[in-house]
Amino acid sequence: MDEERRGGRALDFLVGGLVGASAAVATARRRRRLRRLREDRLERPAGLRAFEGAPCFEELLEQQSAANVE
Repeated sequence: MDEERRGGRALDFLVGGLVGASAAVATARRRRRLRRLREDRLERPAGLRAFEGAPCFEELLEQQSAANVE
């Protein structure tokens, strides 16, 4: 009976390790994705995503790039 419990415990340990490792990988992927989104937000003015193709938006980007160059 002890031998059966040892095998069961080992299997539980193995399954728990796999679940923990997969959770760690998922967390790392999510953090990378969130970091990219934050970087995109910093590059573009807030609230203007819907107007990215509009001429006024492109003028704003040109003004910002000119201000960064000076």
